[in-house]
Order: sequence, then structure tokens, then C-alpha cells
Amino acid sequence: MALKDYSDEFRADAVALYESTPGATYKGIAANLAVSRGSLREWVVRARAQRGEAPGRPPTGSTTARSQQPAGAADEAAERIAQLEARVRELEASEKKLTTERDILRKAAKYFAG
Repeated sequence: MALKDYSDEFRADAVALYESTPGATYKGIAANLAVSRGSLREWVVRARAQRGEAPGRPPTGSTTARSQQPAGAADEAAERIAQLEARVRELEASEKKLTTERDILRKAAKYFAG
């Protein structure tokens, strides 16, 4: 399987989505974003290391950005927007891949047709 190259923005959004979703698991968020669980975990660990935080989940009541955000509809809307933006990036990457594959198949068909 080929390694996928994700943009820094996509990685940061994935980390933000994971950290802003109470009770989220690496597996659940990774499945939503169509990335491997290990990749998501690595991105989260790196992001926390850059911020000088411990690699595990922040304890309940911690002073991270998640606990400072007001609860309610604003959080749900921001989470939904992040999910949709991640999905758009995923679909754009998929479209690019499919377009490339289609072009290759067209060239192959022309070659074999004579």
C-alpha cells in the first residue's frame, strides 16, 4: 500500500478534531477521516510535544483549549465544520487520484486500440 502524504493543515485539523471531541478514540476519528489510527495518534503526539504537553489525553478539568471553550451549539457547529472541511479535503484528494487513474486508463486504451 502506498504511503499517503497529508498536508500540515489536514493534520492540524485532524488533531483539533480529535482533541475537541469528548470521548473520541483514535480509531473513531481516524475512520471518519479515512486515515490510519497510527497516523492520527502520531500527529496528536507530535502536536502535544510541540506544545510541551504530555502525550496522553488531558485529564478531566485540564486547562487545554477544549475545556476553555463554551459548551453548546457553538462547539457542535465548530466540530461539524471541522468534520466537513476534513471530508472536503479527503474528497478532493480522492478526485485527484481518480482523475489521474482515468487519464492513465484512457492512454492505455488508446495504445491498445492501435
